[in-house]
Amino acid sequence: MVFYPNERLALFIDGANFYAALRALDIEIDYRKLLKEFQKRGRLIRANYYTAILEDQEYSPLKPLVDWLSYNGFTVITKPAKEFQNITTGKKRTKGDMDVDLTVDALLAADWLDHIVLFSGDGDFCALVKAIQAKGVRVSIVSTSRSQPPIIADELKRQADNFIELADLVDLVGKPVDETQEQNI
Repeated sequence: MVFYPNERLALFIDGANFYAALRALDIEIDYRKLLKEFQKRGRLIRANYYTAILEDQEYSPLKPLVDWLSYNGFTVITKPAKEFQNITTGKKRTKGDMDVDLTVDALLAADWLDHIVLFSGDGDFCALVKAIQAKGVRVSIVSTSRSQPPIIADELKRQADNFIELADLVDLVGKPVDETQEQNI
């Protein structure tokens, strides 16, 4: 990982994609450690976490995480997810894409940052990475290529200034196996 101590940096976490990467590797992250790790690597200006939440449910498993993050140094950006039912199969599908929200925020923030760390493997973010780089801002991507199939899109990995393998961060920001569930992922 290439970071400079005086650079202004921000984290942009695509919650759904990051969750998929964590599940694919069967690991859990301690978000407090994650925040502290990047605070050591530069002047962390912002840490944004993006997720869609089903609002018509009495209880959402994301709610404890979202609450914890918002009280512990993260800016949480949410919007209602929508549930659709396939007429043919009867299967329910949830849709709550946060890509546009993350993209707009990252482009605006690029005017006052030196380095953006994007936690996502979604190839749709290639255009965002190019636009941020055109503003002179470095972009690091955190995802995984060690899952089957890989979560990181090859074109996104190639476009980034740095690729940080999520599995390599486990020793720095992972939860110990026996740790009690303070944060639900």
